[in-house]
Amino acid sequence: MTDPHSSDLLPLLERRLKGIYSPLLSDVRATLLFSAGGLANWTVEIENGRASAHAGGPSRPTTTVRAPLPTLIEVVSGERSGVQAFLEGALTVRGNLALALQLDGLFPGDAADDSRTATRSVLAGGIETFYLEAGPVDGPTVVLVHGLSATNASMLPLLPALSGTHRVLAPDLPGHGGTQATGAAHAARYLGDWLTEFVRETCDGPVVLVGNSLGGRTCLEAALNSPDEVRGLVLLCPAVAFRKLRQLVPFVRIVPDEIASLPVRIPRRMALRGLRGLFADPNRIPAAWLEAAIDEFVRVITIRANRLATFSALRHIYLDQPFGEEGFWDRLPTLIPPALFIWGDKDTLVPAGFARFVAEALPSSEGVVLEDCGHVPQFEYQEQTARLTREFIAGLG
Repeated sequence: MTDPHSSDLLPLLERRLKGIYSPLLSDVRATLLFSAGGLANWTVEIENGRASAHAGGPSRPTTTVRAPLPTLIEVVSGERSGVQAFLEGALTVRGNLALALQLDGLFPGDAADDSRTATRSVLAGGIETFYLEAGPVDGPTVVLVHGLSATNASMLPLLPALSGTHRVLAPDLPGHGGTQATGAAHAARYLGDWLTEFVRETCDGPVVLVGNSLGGRTCLEAALNSPDEVRGLVLLCPAVAFRKLRQLVPFVRIVPDEIASLPVRIPRRMALRGLRGLFADPNRIPAAWLEAAIDEFVRVITIRANRLATFSALRHIYLDQPFGEEGFWDRLPTLIPPALFIWGDKDTLVPAGFARFVAEALPSSEGVVLEDCGHVPQFEYQEQTARLTREFIAGLG
């Protein structure tokens, strides 16, 4: 048990990091600043998979973790999950959020504690995929898939809500967060095949897929093409194919993904305004969470390969064919796994009006429209979204 009255984090950091090697960080050079309210600072240097610690802070850290000293001691000692501390507002993260999650995985707790979130990596469809794992290893598996320009951190509220009884995996989409970016066209089929390969590499049987926005569309594609891999689907404001407003399709079709290779600078204030617009009431979301999300978005969008992947996925959302042999709405009635669709009535990206078309195409599905909710229900209405998800999974048998 760590001395809660210790005033120095350094001996604990040195002891916890001694001899550790992380394949996830094998190509990483970074500095992480642990700050106890600005009163004391410690730095973790990461170089080629190994980490070391010293007192004081770097001038420009890759990631900054701030919390009262007792909280930092609990997290580093493994007595408390860093993810849980972040969700509870006891700890803030600025800078590279994916790196902070990877570092949290270096501080495991009691082996019998299934509530801890571990960080993993697996080759799925040839893509080095970073993911989070929590819950009992022998429990039924739930896979959480985030949306466009986000990371698996956007699914964090569902981790503690489900990991008490389920093995929960949360991968980063290709070109997002800590997952490798490729030059492929990030259409629904490509992402669906990647998700299917991820499930096959990490799970022994069919799983429940939970996806938000682009993640929802990716889950649907995987279930349409490989229904035997999927027990059920929970779809949070999924990015379904546009039925109208398709006047620009001919133009968008000829715009190459490579246009995104041009340098781009998105002002932080503009990015924050766009993020706040995803919620019916952005004041429901802690400011520290919004700042961490913007840091991660700005970091990823400045990397050429990731920017290409993000733009490609955005472009193919709009180009997603609605009708015909390969059309989404004509294929949807063939969906075999049970599905729950959750919509937000104030969602400006994927209007809740799509619920009517889903019900017509797939009358066996369940649908819920949350009042005064935007595009990210797992954050805006955490308890209600978690309850609906748990009840649906329990009903699968």
